Amino acid sequence: MSPTTMTILISSLATGTIITASSHHWLMAWVGLEMNTLAIIPMISKQHHPRATEAATKYFLTQAAASATILFSSTTNAWQTGTWDITNMTSPTANMLLTMALAMKLGLAPMHFWLPEVLQGSTIKTALIITTWQKLAPMALIFTMSNALPTTALLTMAMISTLLGGWAGLNQTQTRKIMAYSSIAHLGWMAAITTIMPNILTLNLVLYLLMTTSMFYTLILLNSKNIKDMATSPTTSPTTTTLAMLTLLSLGGLPPLTGFMPKWLIIEELTTQNLTTTATILALSALLSLFFYLRLSYSSTITLAPNTTTTKHKWRFKPTINTTLLTMTLPTSLLMLPITPMIC
Repeated sequence: MSPTTMTILISSLATGTIITASSHHWLMAWVGLEMNTLAIIPMISKQHHPRATEAATKYFLTQAAASATILFSSTTNAWQTGTWDITNMTSPTANMLLTMALAMKLGLAPMHFWLPEVLQGSTIKTALIITTWQKLAPMALIFTMSNALPTTALLTMAMISTLLGGWAGLNQTQTRKIMAYSSIAHLGWMAAITTIMPNILTLNLVLYLLMTTSMFYTLILLNSKNIKDMATSPTTSPTTTTLAMLTLLSLGGLPPLTGFMPKWLIIEELTTQNLTTTATILALSALLSLFFYLRLSYSSTITLAPNTTTTKHKWRFKPTINTTLLTMTLPTSLLMLPITPMIC
């Protein structure tokens, strides 16, 4: 893909997100979401491979259905209230439809089926955009409407998402699918706290973006597409592999790393609101996610000291590490170091 085309697509992604996040009219929010969708599809299918074409088709159909549902729900609300204002969603039916549509946009369970397949059919850089930047516009709408969204539906989807993200991630060997189920689990945590404490939602989203971006850049640096690649990565770059381990443990919410802080705050707030069952399910599902993060961390650090075997070792060859990506990854990975004790 030419630099001019890529520049236009990235600019369209940024513009669509800004339009959606800054709009007060539902039609403009829908326009921003459509710009996001139309800009990312050529980036998914740029490989000219049947798997990439399939991923682009799945993404388009899912996002188009979600956008149509958003337009239908906003039209229903405007029919009943006479206004297209985003903050004036008073129709229960429209609110429920909108919640389902935004969940489909984000990849929340049970509308999550498209996310792992789309990420697996995309390049790692495109998967990074889908799991980070493409979450901003729907999250901006959710944050704006946090007072009007149905709490019960969000809590139910949150529990399903965290449980499914943990269970389904246990059986995966492809790093992109592992990151997809990680995204589903983290979105479940965000959905649980949306209507109760939107400030914690913002904190969780920011830390999720930092950790996920750092992990994807590490995968790009190490050229790791599955667990086997992660097992041989310490021989080429021990420092990057160690930072990848810290980032993975932080994604899993292992105390006292940074990723533990939003989970701790969410469980504390849910307990304060007498939602102890939801808090217990979320805490137990975090153990499932932590298991496959630990497995990936173990596979990437077990070979830090090269052993003598009959196979060729990567450490015998000069590593080719992209210095630009390394300078971007190191500061981001350092943010995953323990900052949770600072707020005690």
